[in-house]
Amino acid sequence: MKKTKDKNENLAAYYFHQGTSDAAYEYLGCHLKKQKNGFLYTFRVWAPNAEAVYLVSDRTGWEEGTPFLRLTEKGIWECQLLSAESLEGAAYKFRICSAHGAALKGDPYAFASKGGSDGASLITHPSSFRWEDEAYLTQRKKQAEDEGGLYASSPLNIYELHLASFRRHENGDYLSYRELADELAEYVRYMGYTHVELLPIAEYPYDGSWGYQVCAFYAPTSRFGTPDDFRYFVNELHKVGVGVIMDWVPAHFPKDAWGLYEFDGQPLYEYQGHDRMESRSWGTRFFDLGREEVQSFLVSNALYFLREFHIDGLRVDAVASMLYLDYDRMPGEWIPNQYGDHRNLEAIAFLQKLNERIDAAYPDALMIAEESTAWGGVTHAVKDGGLGFDMKWNMGWANDFFRYLSVDPLFRRYHHSALNFPMMYAYNEHYVLPISHDEVVHGKKSFLDKAHGSYEDKFATFRAALMLQMSFPGKKMLFMGTEYGPFSEWDYKKSLEWFMLDYPPHLSLREFTRALNGFYLKTPALWEQDFAPLGFAWVLPDEAEKNAVAYRRFDKEGKEILALISFSGTEQTLSFSLPYKSYVVVFDGQNYQNGKEYKAENGVFHITLAARGALFLAPMEPVTL
Repeated sequence: MKKTKDKNENLAAYYFHQGTSDAAYEYLGCHLKKQKNGFLYTFRVWAPNAEAVYLVSDRTGWEEGTPFLRLTEKGIWECQLLSAESLEGAAYKFRICSAHGAALKGDPYAFASKGGSDGASLITHPSSFRWEDEAYLTQRKKQAEDEGGLYASSPLNIYELHLASFRRHENGDYLSYRELADELAEYVRYMGYTHVELLPIAEYPYDGSWGYQVCAFYAPTSRFGTPDDFRYFVNELHKVGVGVIMDWVPAHFPKDAWGLYEFDGQPLYEYQGHDRMESRSWGTRFFDLGREEVQSFLVSNALYFLREFHIDGLRVDAVASMLYLDYDRMPGEWIPNQYGDHRNLEAIAFLQKLNERIDAAYPDALMIAEESTAWGGVTHAVKDGGLGFDMKWNMGWANDFFRYLSVDPLFRRYHHSALNFPMMYAYNEHYVLPISHDEVVHGKKSFLDKAHGSYEDKFATFRAALMLQMSFPGKKMLFMGTEYGPFSEWDYKKSLEWFMLDYPPHLSLREFTRALNGFYLKTPALWEQDFAPLGFAWVLPDEAEKNAVAYRRFDKEGKEILALISFSGTEQTLSFSLPYKSYVVVFDGQNYQNGKEYKAENGVFHITLAARGALFLAPMEPVTL
């Protein structure tokens, strides 16, 4: 039996060093084996530049500790600790000694961490959590069979969440994962969202990073509870039919002393060359995506959350920072690749490898890229030279649209391309239309307050804007709280301003958002052909003088919705010909007068929209030829 064990361990080390391990966390880190005489804990860590490694804890002493033995030439170390009693929840660190001195480090593969400035890892035993989401996962697999790509023919309406500021106790304390689950499951289902997307929940020391500066990549943050508490969170959302997407950060990590930063006395997880090592803007280190052990670490980490926490997908942060050698660098600060250009070839290969491995293991898990440039083929198949993502945030649409909303209607005619130009590239990728956390902070104003005009004008513009987002090709995402129209920007340090719902205009706006979500979910024309040109046709693309557009959306059976949307400050009449005798209003963004019928006059429709008004209409009897 020992020979089999040794062989398996040798293979685990081999795959890790080769960059082909997709479960490195099962070998590295801390693992329990129960013995007749107690609990045997085995610790393994990769530290090739270390001269010595020690396990330090309350049990072994924080100064000297218990020494590790080096297992492989490429730097895996091992230590075993036998205890007569369970050490679950006990804190530990690694003392890494090198030519550059000694440093206390958290376990990169720890499943739980204290986080903060301490960063001690916590011993965890195998989870005994009982999942109750089989029905949801079965349905998820069915959606993976969509023709044209994952969720291509399905509704996808995402509610983006920062758990620390969604809601807090009256004294300012965080809600736990379990408390959040109980509130969110009811609220998100009530509002009609298909998924939530969590800003990063892997352990991060600095609250102001919103989770994007991760130090313990395998440990759900202890701010809200234990790993099993997080499992409860996902399970409860799944039980009401809501998926959970998680922001994932494989681009960079911070320079906190206990984290991955110069882990064994010198750059290890990060690039070694100064032309690639560090981000000037973020003050973080970039992962060395060409190093095999780093690839094993990251691919295993992505799969860990999909396997162990039933996560439904990952939104991969800052993809552009990985793809470009000159990202956040001045001329002369970067070295071209072997072909003389600025593509990071190792990053491209890593992202393709990542997406292929995830697709092989979980073909029903979404991979979404936050990629802010015009890089081609982000959502194209790897076999066709693409990166292999399922979807990409359409940040060009978002930035242009938000600027348009801020312009006085008198001058919007000069910015009409914000409304019609996105269709020039709408089918280049599989897009998500994001109204995200990044757009409601740092002086950018809340989504409601971005809109030009008076108090009443802003509310009307909000309704028209959401109706455009909901009817335009692409999947949907809205940042938490935006649904009721706060005027204040998002503040990560406190709860959302839920008291705003005590004011009728804001409560009405939330109910409008809920009604719009509900209409979206039951209307295949708005999502069944998001990524297919047959799903969209312009009616009036160039009504710049009227600040308006009109277009048709079609489902696979040819049933259609006609969208008429105006951002004018005055009433506007839109005239057009279509092969129907009449249209009936099925969703009115201003006064909810659904059911109103418009008839063609001599083959032409004349439909008047209110200032900042929008209508969805369905055709009635077709014209007889």
